[in-house]
Amino acid sequence: MSDDDDTGDEEATPTVQLGDGRAVEGAPIARVAARLTWPQTKSDILEKFGDTDIRTPDGPESLATILESVEDTYFDRRQTFVAAVRDVVGREPVATE
Repeated sequence: MSDDDDTGDEEATPTVQLGDGRAVEGAPIARVAARLTWPQTKSDILEKFGDTDIRTPDGPESLATILESVEDTYFDRRQTFVAAVRDVVGREPVATE
């Protein structure tokens, strides 16, 4: 088969619109949690991602500021960390521009 063959695959693939294009400031907490290996201490998380802005219902907030309100100093699993952060910031939808 040559590069000149037109198989029509381009026409058969539908285009999917992902969202309406509005920007959301900050990183999802799940993305930050996925970049770490578990278990982690609070100090290690702060060293690696403390300056990262996290999406919250009230707008972006630094992870360091959020973790100041968390009493736990050790997170055995990703789910434990995510739950602790969501207990502080809430579970409401994140505001867009």
